[in-house]
Amino acid sequence: MPRKTLPAAQAARALGISLDTLRRWDRAGKLRVERDAANRRVVPVAEIERLRAPDGGDRLSARNRFHGVVRSVERDGLLAQVEIDVTEPARVVAIVTSASVDALGLRPGAAATAIVKSTSVMVET
Repeated sequence: MPRKTLPAAQAARALGISLDTLRRWDRAGKLRVERDAANRRVVPVAEIERLRAPDGGDRLSARNRFHGVVRSVERDGLLAQVEIDVTEPARVVAIVTSASVDALGLRPGAAATAIVKSTSVMVET
């Protein structure tokens, strides 16, 4: 019989986030968790599936993902500046190639995710 819940650490690994992030998401109400008999966090498998990318695209090792909506796209030759209003009270600005803007279909109002890894910011849709 398949498991209906996962321990918090396993759930965090399945989501590609740290255990601390999972705890913060729980406190902020972004993630629904349950408690087991020992009062430890367990996460329903359905909740993990809800938060994962529908196409399994969250396979990158980057832990810092900021989901939001594109505020603006400013092109200048080969490069473009993409400004994303993220769900946290913040904004992420990335300089990407104009070809990437076209390939990702970035435009104001489109959903996008800023992925922060090391000193680079990547954008996915």
